[in-house]
Amino acid sequence: MTGANELGELMLDPDEAQRKMERWAAGLEEKAQRYAAAQERTEQLRLTASSSDGAVKITVGADGGVTDIEFGNKARTYPLEELSRAILQTMHQAQAGIAGQVAEVMQESLGDEDQETRSLMIGTLRSRFPEIEEEEPPPPPPAPPAASTDAPPPPQAPRERRHEAPDDEENSPW
Repeated sequence: MTGANELGELMLDPDEAQRKMERWAAGLEEKAQRYAAAQERTEQLRLTASSSDGAVKITVGADGGVTDIEFGNKARTYPLEELSRAILQTMHQAQAGIAGQVAEVMQESLGDEDQETRSLMIGTLRSRFPEIEEEEPPPPPPAPPAASTDAPPPPQAPRERRHEAPDDEENSPW
């Protein structure tokens, strides 16, 4: 801030006041250019993730919107419900990297300038697109029990009994 003595000096020297205002305006212009460059680089960000088996590959932009989806041959074998789950999981994987990438662009473009605004913005992105904790893949389903020779055979459904008259020639198809 300008102190009372400095303000008085500026009023005594209008040329110095003009130079200070021009430096201040130039500083604002440079800052605006750095922010515009950071915004442009952020808008160009693309993050891609693939499912572990390569069935699904999704690319998202810095806003989290999907920009591309690719399906590998493995996707053809998925039941629709499983394919939907793989798409969403892969999309969330790609989105999870947004906050880190935007933070990197901001650091490169702006340095240590405007830490409070940057922290707020990155915090918002992290809450919208949280990091995905690595989950262990689910264990394979248990193998069917092996046939045991000691176990009794499984019960069979009762057979339907047919009642036929022993000498009934009329019912014989021959």
